[in-house]
Amino acid sequence: MSLENKILEDYKIALKNKNKLKASVLSLLRSEIKNYLIQTQDKEMSDEDVIRVIKKHTAKNQDSINQFESGNRKDLAEKEKQEYLILKEYLPEELSEEKIRQTIESVISELNAQDIKAMGAVMKEVLSRIGSQADGKLVSSIVKEKLSS
Repeated sequence: MSLENKILEDYKIALKNKNKLKASVLSLLRSEIKNYLIQTQDKEMSDEDVIRVIKKHTAKNQDSINQFESGNRKDLAEKEKQEYLILKEYLPEELSEEKIRQTIESVISELNAQDIKAMGAVMKEVLSRIGSQADGKLVSSIVKEKLSS
């Protein structure tokens, strides 16, 4: 079953069980998926595309959580955290930082990357290997750290 179909099935179950929060989050996610299809003019979405949409939405959740906590709005921050946890169920398990570092070091040695000028090539290869199993910002900062030293 594709990830998009799993989201649809879980949405139906949430409606049936009267789980308003989950139904609302999945409805919004399904809407974002349809908007992505319209923008890209594709007929179908791969699981990678769906993951990309979910990651974009979770990034918004995290930003909202930070904003609400700094504005001392604990109630809204808690709601965003609950939404984030629902969305996170659909993301693949992320690699540990140690595993990411090992992959980066391996790519750097394979490409014989010496300095920061090779960052683009290293990033491209690392992201092709680990896909959506790691945060791009974390990967970028580790690559930058390794190539700068």
